[in-house]
This record gives sequence, C-alpha cells and structure tokens, in this order.
Amino acid sequence: MNAILLTFLIIRLGVTVGYWKLFEKAGLAGWKSLIPFYSEFILMKDIVGKPTWWFIYLLVPVVNFFAYYVLIFEVLRCYGKNSLWSQILIIFTGFFYLIYLGFSPSAKYLGKFDQLPAEEKKSVLTEWTEAITFAVVAATLIRWLIMEAYTIPTPSMENSLLVGDFLFVSKFHYGTRTPKTPLQLPLTHQKIWFTEIPSYVDWIQLPQYRLPGISEVKSGDVVVFNIPPKRLNENKDYPVDLKTNYIKRCVAAAGETLQIVDRKILVDGKEFKDHPLVQWSYKISATGIINERNLDKLGIGAEDYQVLGRPDDSTVEYVMWLTEATAEELKALPYIKSVTKEDHEYSAGIFPFSEYYGYGAGLENNLKWNLDNFGPLWIPKRGATITLNDSTLALYGFIITAYDHQKDAKIVNKKLQINGQEVTSYTFNQNYYFMMGDNRHNSLDSRYWGFVPEDHIVGKGFFIWLSIDPNQKFLNKIRWKRFFKMIE
Repeated sequence: MNAILLTFLIIRLGVTVGYWKLFEKAGLAGWKSLIPFYSEFILMKDIVGKPTWWFIYLLVPVVNFFAYYVLIFEVLRCYGKNSLWSQILIIFTGFFYLIYLGFSPSAKYLGKFDQLPAEEKKSVLTEWTEAITFAVVAATLIRWLIMEAYTIPTPSMENSLLVGDFLFVSKFHYGTRTPKTPLQLPLTHQKIWFTEIPSYVDWIQLPQYRLPGISEVKSGDVVVFNIPPKRLNENKDYPVDLKTNYIKRCVAAAGETLQIVDRKILVDGKEFKDHPLVQWSYKISATGIINERNLDKLGIGAEDYQVLGRPDDSTVEYVMWLTEATAEELKALPYIKSVTKEDHEYSAGIFPFSEYYGYGAGLENNLKWNLDNFGPLWIPKRGATITLNDSTLALYGFIITAYDHQKDAKIVNKKLQINGQEVTSYTFNQNYYFMMGDNRHNSLDSRYWGFVPEDHIVGKGFFIWLSIDPNQKFLNKIRWKRFFKMIE
C-alpha cells in the first residue's frame, strides 16, 4: 500500500477512535464517527450545536483549515477543557489528544456550546481569533520544520512531474534551515498574497544553520531549492531563504564529477539512470494541424509542443517535448511524416560562459559545452581544496565570491583575492549540487546557471497530494491517478 495513503488512514483511524468515545459521552451512537465528513457534521451540529449552514465553512478550501480549529476548540469546551494547554495539545498532538479526551474519566460532556456556563464560553470573535492564531502558528511551524506545499508551475520536470501537480516537500529529509529573515508575514514567501507588496523586511538577517536531517542530497533526488542567480529572482537581491523556489533532479552531488556525452549523463564515469518518463525535444512533420483530441490521447498538453510553421502546403512542423515511448507512438500515426530527435549543439548561454569551455569562438564544436555534451565538471565539496588558475576560476570563481561565505573575496585580473591577498588554492566552505530537469531540452537548470549551494536547498520532493490538468475542463481537470503518488 502507498506509504502516504497508509499514513492518512492511520490518522483517520485515530480521529475515528477519539470521535467514537466523545460521541458516546454525549449520548450519541459511536458508529457515526466511522463516516468521514458526516462525523464532522455530527460533531458540529449535535455536539457543539452550530447551525447546519456552518458546515459550508468546513468545505471551503483555506477557510476550512481555520474553521476546523474553531470547531475543535469549542468541542474542548463542551467537554470541560477550557485551558490554553488543551488548545496547544490538540494542535500539536492531533488525534492522540482526541483519544485521550475520549477515554479520560475527567472529560465529561457538559452540553452544547450555547448551553455552557458563562465562564466556559467565549465570544465568536474570540473563538475565531484564537483559532486563526493557533492555526497560523501551527501551520508556520509545520511548514518550517516538517513539510511545505509546492505547486509545479512549468513543464521542466515533465513527464515525471506535471504542470498542476500539488506536492509536499519534506524538510526533515535534509534538515530544515533556521530562519534568516525573521521579519516576514507568516505563510508567505516574497510577496503578500495576490499583491506585489513585499511580505518581509530585511532589517534583520540572522546567521543560518541547518538542523539534522535523515539523509543528504544525493544524485537522483528530486529537490526544491532557492534558485541562486539574481537574474532569475526578478533581478532582486532577495535573502537566501526568500529567493524563488525551483524544483529539479539532482544529477550530481558534492564531490562527484558530471559529464554529459551524447545526452547520456555520466556521474564519476558511470551512467546515470534516467527517469523512465524523461523527455527530449523532437521535430515533428505532420500532414496538417494535429487535432487537440489526438494530442490529448497521447498525453501531450499545450505546454508540450509549439507549432513552427508550414514549410509547404502539405506539411505542418512542430517542436514537441516527448518521452521516447510517446515519440514511437507518434511515428506509427498515418498523419505523421517524420519524428526526429533534435540535437542541441549551441553553446551560447551555457555555463560557465567562458572561452575555456566553448563559449564564443575558438573551440571546435565537439569541445563546446552544450545541453547534450557537457563537462566533465567536478562538483565542489565542503573541505575539498582546488588549485586556482584561469580555467578553474572560470568554473568556480563566481561561487567562491558570491556563495561560499567569504566576506572579502573578489577576482582581480583573473586572480582570486581574499582579504586583499592573492591566493593560489582554495578550500570550499559548503557543498554544491548540479540540478537538471527531467524535460531535458526544455528546462532552465544548472547547465545554464551552474551550481546550487547547500544553503539554498529547501527540501526533498515527497509526494503529490493533488493534481489538476490545466488543459482539461470540469471534473476531467483532476488527475485522480496521481493522488498520494510518491515522487521518484
């Protein structure tokens, strides 16, 4: 059974046990706790005494998060638990406290909320204020320490991750980072929701540390990180923890050597196993415009192709980003003239933007680094020392001066100076990683901008909890098969 689904079933079982005992204490049938949503309706109407229409609050996304805490706080008071500690315990221990409450002899049902003695009741405003405050605190702590929600906005990870996938990112795998920018509105990133107003001020910048995790970033992991270059952060100097989030696959970790040869990725000389759904760009020639329904049957969405034009009256040319299996399916269709995997030999815009590695004139094509032929490139590792010369500075000079926590490091006349003194070797202060999208020819990744520093790592892609197809309508928009799918 899917581990995530099993976890949810365990949580629901715990909640059901707690509800069952609470229902019995109120003189209600315990079996009513067995039915999800209906049990919350009984809790709301027959335990707390709220009007039937109030259930709408529990169905509206976002609002339901806060409404549930309003409801559960009133449930506590209906059983004589009116203390601050009771509210804290219900938030941070969840169904365990419900079970305790159900089996505790001291927890007796006192009646519906509006029937309680005055000292047990609080105003509606107070109830909502407390619930929102506690919910925000709980959500902020969970988001920081354990899990954060993330949405796939671009096709750079297709077909392993799709546009419209909603996933949870694990903070406990690599260890969460301590906050660097503490003066920030809770549950925001760069801006206040639906506005262009910054959600933070950088008056205080704290030193950043990483709490212990259960694993390290390794090649093959799907990783969410803060994108390093300023140009990809609206050309703003955001603090590290507020830079724009990207999600890619780590193809080479600290201390490993990466090379791409004819599209094949080699890590320390061994072939890196591509995800089965990795995509490439293909040039497609068809007898006419391909019907969208036919594209949909092949799983080709609007983000997976572009029409290039008509070279003649009987031909329409496309560029499509496809898995090899889908490309083979296209070849068999009667209206497809040809399917050709594209080569990407251009070096312009490819890291490290140096004449030593194929940027500009002066090297043969087979020596120029590009999307399909790249490296070899050693990935910096904490504590490792390199000799500095023109070619190594071209690769590592920028991260030494920008990301490696050297207060006064700069390159002058192609020489590295630290605290005004020229140095001929350098020891790295943190680990770095090389990230690539599974949509190999349609991904803005490390091949374009270089290494990801360890202090930019946010977390590991964990599982998909919802998936919505932006190209479909109504109920067809939901990709039911992707619910609770682990990310591989």
